[in-house]
Amino acid sequence: MDYEKLGFKAGLEIHQQLATHKLFCNCESELEENEKLRFAFSRRLRPVQSEQGDVDRAAIEEARRGKKFLYYAGENACLVEADEEPPHSANEDAIDAAIMVSLLLNADLVDEIHFMRKIVIDGSNTTGFQRTALIALNGSIDGIGIETICLEEDAARKIGEERNEIKYALDRLGIPLIEIATAPDIKSPKQAMEIALKIGMLLRAMKRVKRGIGTIRQDLNVSIREGARVEIKGVQELNDIPKILENEVKRQIELIEVAKELKRRKAKEFKEEIKNVESIFEKTKSKFLQKNKPILACRLPKFKGLLGGVKYKEHRLGKELAMYAKSRGGGIMHSDELPNYGISIDEVKELRKFLNCGNEDAFIISAGKNAMEAIKIAAERAKMALKGVPEEVRKAMPDGSSSYMRPLPGAARMYPETDVPPIKVDKGRVAKIKAMLPEMPDEKIKRMIGQYGLSREEARQLVYSGRDELFEEMARKHGHEKVVARILLNVLSEMEKEGYDVNEAMARLDDVMHGLEKKMYAKEAIDALLRYLAANKGASMEEAIEKCGIRAMSEEEIKRIIKKIVKEKANLIEERKEKAISPLMGIIMKELRGKADGALINKLLTEEIKRILKTHEK
Repeated sequence: MDYEKLGFKAGLEIHQQLATHKLFCNCESELEENEKLRFAFSRRLRPVQSEQGDVDRAAIEEARRGKKFLYYAGENACLVEADEEPPHSANEDAIDAAIMVSLLLNADLVDEIHFMRKIVIDGSNTTGFQRTALIALNGSIDGIGIETICLEEDAARKIGEERNEIKYALDRLGIPLIEIATAPDIKSPKQAMEIALKIGMLLRAMKRVKRGIGTIRQDLNVSIREGARVEIKGVQELNDIPKILENEVKRQIELIEVAKELKRRKAKEFKEEIKNVESIFEKTKSKFLQKNKPILACRLPKFKGLLGGVKYKEHRLGKELAMYAKSRGGGIMHSDELPNYGISIDEVKELRKFLNCGNEDAFIISAGKNAMEAIKIAAERAKMALKGVPEEVRKAMPDGSSSYMRPLPGAARMYPETDVPPIKVDKGRVAKIKAMLPEMPDEKIKRMIGQYGLSREEARQLVYSGRDELFEEMARKHGHEKVVARILLNVLSEMEKEGYDVNEAMARLDDVMHGLEKKMYAKEAIDALLRYLAANKGASMEEAIEKCGIRAMSEEEIKRIIKKIVKEKANLIEERKEKAISPLMGIIMKELRGKADGALINKLLTEEIKRILKTHEK
């Protein structure tokens, strides 16, 4: 796909949780098991006007859904999260971290930090808004502009949904988030992933951010020529970014092609005429229509053949209409997919006649208690197709597609926070943070290659995995840099796949390396030792060495075993001479693995074979 020709533009919004207490109270920023959420209360949220008197269109859309919200709290939530107490002073550690990120991205810091309220009434904030503050502007990374860096509070954690009720846990609400928004300078899906990775590594370099699933999220803003800006929220995995963006490009191309065909057919803005069509389906074999009433239908002038897909059927307009209908608790069927679902061709013909459908007209059907709301919004979405791609917020799906969430919000969603005083960013504070700036990932990789003799790939993997600090600590204390790198990059990965507690293994790494340094066992024993220690928490090194049978042997003991095996394999040596060393090493290592260093075994074996060959020559 030629993204330059398509006029592809994308920007990223990176949201990273900070490893501090919550932003406006002293509660811990840790998630709790759902069973420990002992307190509950309910709320309904409504949109409010901004300071300019406008009401945000996305807030209006959420309010129409009429949801009730149930909130559950445990130890890591208080009256601030419940919106029963004003916010405390903003978390100074979180502000310092946001300033540090801004400096690392060469951004211009604001002189004074002002928190704002951003209207959010999907229930994820008990207040009906999210507190957010601008920290810096006009940064850059690898030639991509950074428009804004903000500090904000994370949303509540969704734990369930039943009919019109959504359940949230308050443990995540209020965790400090850094939001980094790039300019729309990204020119391809691959570049988007690369920039997201760069920003993620920069954040990790600070050592002030949380790690693990859900602690960092990416939102994507994307458009193509003739398309529109669409925001895709909740991308969890960096590797998903290219596929999600590619699918969005295809979706926009599909909608652009539909709009062009509608224009060719001279389609015009229409007023939806929704009719009750139950009489047509009195004897229907469709089980869905048998069970759900009322049954409503609406004609879509000039849309025939366009709902089932023009260029990319997986991104067909009919699917878009269905997503909008689902947002109102209903569903639709459309004429391009009928007859189907038990609906006969005769029923389709009769319905077309009843709706006065012309040769180029399509129709949609909805049934059930939410049918009227569902068919209305689906018809509204069909009207948008006359213009092409609507601006909207979509949700990233696991398969790389996206689903409709709500219209794209506007400026009317922001208004000042009156409960949090402004915070001056003085020069002394900035200077102190500048003196603490961490080493940048690329610089660290280059240094580690030179300092420890690692390959570029080893150094890169250590930095990208976040295990670089542990590596350097072990290498400084015990040496054996290559051994430490292998453990952190290979052994622990294998253990994780096998189900071992990797954190416990890392906690015992210092003990294991100390034993190697003291020559209590050979480096080949480390794999077995770490597995035993990970599986037997609290076990002593003596116990682990004994159970694994890897206590180091003396050089005399090693020589004795080598001579024994060499004697047994005399014919092999006579036949292959010095080439017998390799197969003999395999045999000897089976018996001595972990009890003696491989290099020492090889040296002693080579000496013994040369001695024998020399004797035979005489």
